[in-house]
Amino acid sequence: MDPNSPGARPADLADWTAAELVGAFRCRDVSPVDAIRAVLRRIADKDEALNAYCLIDEEHALAAAADSERRWMSGRPLSGIDGVPTSIKDIFLTDGWPTLRGSRTIDPAGPWTEDAPAVARLRAAGAVCPGKTTTPELAWKGVTDSPLHGATRTPWDTSRTSGGSSGGAAAAVSAGMGPLAIGTDGGGSVRIPGSFCGVVGFKPTYGTVPMYPPSPFGTLAHVGPITRTVEDAALLMDVITGFDSRDWSALATPTRPYSHDQQETATGLRALDGLRVAFSRTLGFAPLDDEVGSVVDKAVDVLESLGARVERTDPGFEDPLRHFECLWYSGAAKATAHLTDRQRDLMEPALRKVCEQGLDYSAQNYLDAMEVRMNMGVRMGAFHETYDLLITPSMPIPPFEAGLEVPPGWQGEHWPTWCQYSYPFNMTQQPAASVPCGFTADRLPVGMQIVGPRHGDRLVLTAARAYQDATQWWRARP
Repeated sequence: MDPNSPGARPADLADWTAAELVGAFRCRDVSPVDAIRAVLRRIADKDEALNAYCLIDEEHALAAAADSERRWMSGRPLSGIDGVPTSIKDIFLTDGWPTLRGSRTIDPAGPWTEDAPAVARLRAAGAVCPGKTTTPELAWKGVTDSPLHGATRTPWDTSRTSGGSSGGAAAAVSAGMGPLAIGTDGGGSVRIPGSFCGVVGFKPTYGTVPMYPPSPFGTLAHVGPITRTVEDAALLMDVITGFDSRDWSALATPTRPYSHDQQETATGLRALDGLRVAFSRTLGFAPLDDEVGSVVDKAVDVLESLGARVERTDPGFEDPLRHFECLWYSGAAKATAHLTDRQRDLMEPALRKVCEQGLDYSAQNYLDAMEVRMNMGVRMGAFHETYDLLITPSMPIPPFEAGLEVPPGWQGEHWPTWCQYSYPFNMTQQPAASVPCGFTADRLPVGMQIVGPRHGDRLVLTAARAYQDATQWWRARP
């Protein structure tokens, strides 16, 4: 079979999707040991240039893969991702591995004796975890570089940032260093690197995936998958969702697997027939690179060809930047409140500055920001009475120079000033996905964002899958 033809599996197992691997495990054509060895080889070959992993445990991964192999051979896999290589963002507590959060202020000695809910579920599902992926210090910004681990880069151009804060996770998935990854998203942190690395980043409705310990960024922070395909995102959602008593805001466990919806998603020329879709190029206030805008315009044309009834319109709220900054910078100040002066000297200077700004906000400032947030939620609730989905660019720009917080010459000082498409939907807690939709002339990836109403996660994934099936962008490899 021609390796470039639609439907052909790549020659290297490291480039297979999770669904392809599981299908091969089931038929005993491929072993989980084969899969993790391919991923470990890819990490050894590519990660020096990318800096996606901050911890690799080959011995643990090979042992877990051997256990999975025995389960598949006996016909008793633990889940739909048993044996699939899956990375963990170094924000999640992981029993036996340090969680340093990109910070020199955290003692690697631990003790490290507890799993975050998502990590515990990966273990229970039989996922094979080769290690942990990089994050900016305390996951505070939309690019991934830290005093502890340096800069992480997109595999499409290693002079440019992977995005963040789940940049290591997205770079790993994009480069074939594990088809599944878990990340966090408080202002765009799975969607930003999803766009910059050319992979799928999905932020579920807040509370769908439990989080523990609680994030200092409060109810802005979501847990979500970063994957090669939408189908893989659904497989991972089946594992990491569900109630956990340690998360006071966790939603009830889903009664239907997300992967079942993927299996039943209509494909073909009219897969989205009658779906009411709003397309907002700028949300009414965001800057937009002309080339990125043109790529997303063509992606929306594909949605129309699939039967969606698309209307060009904005949702009607003003840029909530200063209110998001109040919530976010207050969270950063809270996250570092326990540090000594000596520890603060070890922090990234820009983070120290943001924490100082966070301390200047009053309780009234915070409550004003919460009022804006709640009013946005009311407006978006009404908006989705008319429109099933909202489409925007995922990012207004392509990936820029690694090691910078903002692009050269940018008018804003901090990362939220170029993330206007993402943070509003953390404030409203809506589900949103970034899906690959094309490239710039310099072959830099562009993402399209699909936003649904609260609890409309399945609809977002269904539309994303229909778009994916109608295009070939997801097949591209750096």
